[in-house]
Formats: sequence, C-alpha cells, structure tokens
Amino acid sequence: MTGTRPDRDGDVPGSMRAFARLIDALVYTRSRNAKLRLIGDYLRATPDPDRGWAIAALTGELDLPAVKPAQVRAMIEQRIDPVLFRMSRDYVGDTAETVSLLWEAPDASARDDGSAPLMLDATVATLSRLARAGTPAVLGAMLDRLDPSGRYALLKLATGGMRIGVSARLAKTALAQAFELDLDAVEEVWSALVPPYPTLFDWAESRRAMPKVSDLPVFRPFMLAHPLEERSVDLADYVAEWKWDGIRVQIVQAGGETRIYSRGGEEISGAFPDVVGAFATPGVVDGELLVRGAHQGGEGIDTQGGAASFNALQQRLGRKNVSNRMLAEAPAFVRLYDLLIDGEEDIRALSWEARRARLEAFMARLPDDRFDLSAIVEAPDFAALAAIRDGARDAAIEGLMLKRRSSPYVAGRKTGLWYKWKRDPLSADCVMLYAQRGSGKRSSFYSDYTFGCWTAPPEQGGELVPVGKAYSGFTDDELKMLDRFVRQNTLQRFGPVREVEKSLVLEVAFDSVHESKRHKSGIAMRFPRIARIRSDKPAEEADLVATLKAMIV
Repeated sequence: MTGTRPDRDGDVPGSMRAFARLIDALVYTRSRNAKLRLIGDYLRATPDPDRGWAIAALTGELDLPAVKPAQVRAMIEQRIDPVLFRMSRDYVGDTAETVSLLWEAPDASARDDGSAPLMLDATVATLSRLARAGTPAVLGAMLDRLDPSGRYALLKLATGGMRIGVSARLAKTALAQAFELDLDAVEEVWSALVPPYPTLFDWAESRRAMPKVSDLPVFRPFMLAHPLEERSVDLADYVAEWKWDGIRVQIVQAGGETRIYSRGGEEISGAFPDVVGAFATPGVVDGELLVRGAHQGGEGIDTQGGAASFNALQQRLGRKNVSNRMLAEAPAFVRLYDLLIDGEEDIRALSWEARRARLEAFMARLPDDRFDLSAIVEAPDFAALAAIRDGARDAAIEGLMLKRRSSPYVAGRKTGLWYKWKRDPLSADCVMLYAQRGSGKRSSFYSDYTFGCWTAPPEQGGELVPVGKAYSGFTDDELKMLDRFVRQNTLQRFGPVREVEKSLVLEVAFDSVHESKRHKSGIAMRFPRIARIRSDKPAEEADLVATLKAMIV
C-alpha cells in the first residue's frame, strides 16, 4: 500500500492519472453499488496520503482557495479564441469539461509518460501553497502534463466542484464497506478528523483503535424520517410534532466549545453567534434553527408560532460575519426536538419518551429567548390530525412529524420509527421564460427553467415577470421534451441563458411563497419543482402574480 508500482493499465496508484480514471468511471456509472465498488477498490489500492486527498475531494472537504473558476476561464481564453470558448462552454454546460477538451499543451511530450507521474498528494500540496497571483502559471503547467481526463479531474479537484453523482454520504459508505467499518462510526468521527485523514486510515487498516471524540465538539449523524405514504401506523404508538420550516441543526457543547452543524455536517456557527453564545451547557441537541417572527397560524389552531418564514432566515445563512443590525432585526433561536448527549452521557439508545423527559429537564438550563421545545400536537385519530395539519398555514410549518414513542435515536432512516407527513404542496400555472443547461450528467440538456406569471390579465396589458426557477420534478423523458422545446423555440441568447417563446405552461408545485425585495415580482417560492407540463393550456391562462401573493401567510 506504500509503493508506486503502476497498475495493470499503467497508472501509478496515487497519481493524477489513477484519480482521473476513478472520476471518469464514476461519471459514466449509474449503479450505486458499482460506484461503491469503484471507490472502495481505489481506496484499497491507493497509498496514503493520496487516498486521503481523494476522499476529501469526493466528500467536499478539500478547500484550495487560490483556484477560482474565473481564473480557469481567463487561462483558457489566453490559449484559444474567447468567443469559441464561450460558445463551447454554452454547448457543453460545464467549465471543467470544456477546458479539459480545448486545452492544448505546447509540447505533447510534457505529458506524464509513467516515469515521473503527477501525484495527487504533491498536486494538493502545490495548489495549497499558492498565492492567487501565481495560480495560472502553476496550474497551467500541471494541465500541460495531463490528457483530457486528467485535466478534467484536476480542475474538478482544484475548484472544489465535483458534481459527478457522488454524494458525501455515498463516498463515506464506500470507505466503510471497503474496510469493513461501521458507517455510523465513520460518520461519528468524521468531523473530528482533517484531510488527508491519516488517523482514519490507520483505524481502517487496524493499526489503531477508533478515534475518541467524546470530549470534542463533533457532529453526530442525524436521525431521519420516511415519508408517510399511508395512514397505517397506530397513533397510540406515535407522537406528533410540527415539522418546522427552518434548517435542521445540531448544537454540540464539549470541551468548553460550542458548535452548530447543519444537517449535512457543515459547521455554521459563524452565522449564528447569538445562538452559540447562549448554549453553554455540555451536551448535544437536535432542533430547528429559526428566526423570530409574528405568530401566524390557521384559524383556531395553536401552532406554537414565534417563527418567521424561511425567507427571513435565509438572510443570515452562509454569512461569515453578521452585523449587529441583522442580529437585532432577525434574532435566531432553536426549537428543540431531541437530546442526544446529556452532559457526558450518551442517551441515544433510550426511547423517545425517556429522551423527551431528559430534554425537558435540559431545557430548563437554557435561556428561553434562544431556545424552546417543539410542542406535541394532540389528536384522537388520523382524521383529526389531518384536519390540524391541513388547517395550519403558518409561514414556518411544513407539516407534521410522527415519532414512535419507543424509538431510540439512530442515524439515518429506519423503517417504522420516524415519519414525515408534509402538507400538500401549493401549485400555480406558470410560463417558461428562460432556460439554462444543467451541470454534471445534465450538462448536455437545458434543465434549469425560469418561469413567470402575469402582472395582470394579458388582455389588460399584463406582462410576464419571473417568479421562480426549478430544475427538478420531471422524468428523463420529460427532460428530453423540455430540452427539445428550448432548442426549437429560442428567441435570444444571453451567454449560457436562452430566452424562449412564451408559450409553454408549467404547473409548478412549491411548499410556500414569501415576499422578496430581491425579485421583480416581489415574491419568492420555497422548493419549487415542475409538477406537470401543461402543453394543453395556452400561456394566456397562466396564473397572476396576485394569485401567488394571496398565498403568502
């Protein structure tokens, strides 16, 4: 595992060529199990630290700040006609793929011939040390040494945007299977380790015990829910809670440090210093991060309230620094769902009822301006529960959760334990206005659609204004039909964006709609997706913006 002997196809394990071959294979492989095997075989055959950088890249943990997509575009435009590049990028739909195909090395003999391969560890080390001004020369020299597949892998690695159909969870699953580790245990230690993960691979190959994380503020995998497809569960065995529309978070306090993690395990503490500063009690909680807003609920229904819409929360997401004004205008708080660790005691194996009792006691130690408990929704039967769910149009409610009273807190989705019962989506008939190519496997298709509604009835002089953008909800066959419509009905091109004839109506489903000062229409949809293609409906009969504004709660 430590040598650099070429494999049967001439690629040195740990080289950029070997990594490129893995990326190429993953791009063209649809089967999940086949992807797991490809990643697992690569990790077993590749030495440290190269495999550590590879898994970091696949899980999105590799950060090379000196390399920016704009620099890559500027580099290729120094070698070929800029207009040709932009037209090619528009056609291909992916910058890395376009550059890898168009890049011409000044001397073909400069490419790796197997005697002096470009290794993954050396590549990452070089790019990590770069100042931004030196990037073009160094990255260009690396690109000169590689073939198109190698250039594609290098650019994906350098810019941090893999998007090759491999999620972080799948990559971790492949690692766990390859070395016969427990996936939950891998998830448990992941955020305590840093690339290229020498401790992780020492554990994987039995050179050391599993890393200890009990005294570190690390992320623990969330327990997730299955959609409730039918009302076949016995309500006597379950408890109902509101499903709040903020962002699910985990707050960890250990070793004197507090961190907030998103559902994907990304640390977001910097954007919410008001919450971090208020959580000083050792333990780990699961809850919904929200910002304060007026109480709004269905008539006669107590939805607990106090939370603004997701749109209000979104103003704070992704910020490294939050102004005092924003802290005052959009104060954050967390509505607690569960308690995983109480002090130093891991209580995930206890039942939901036992954990709830511990959570209520734990809550007494937290400031009530930053934390509250997610309330229990009482109902005698499913009919009554459905009426409560459908009657609640609170701006921050998505639906209900059903949790088995006896369930432990286990990572992932386990059948029969937790269910989510979302409200039926809202919908509107909109007109396609613009389209853009997708990325990754959709880079050859126009799959991202901007759609609009009328400011007034068209016979009264109304115009279509954008109200949202969607890139999901349709089948592969429908995608081909929509792509064909875009190509055959293009009116103008604005870089990668095509304006189309205003004739195709799309029924768009969405969870909620909110006021927005950033959009010309004055509104923003939450989770829009294409529900149906209404080829039978004329554009003149699409909905009005006023119809959408009436749905704001």
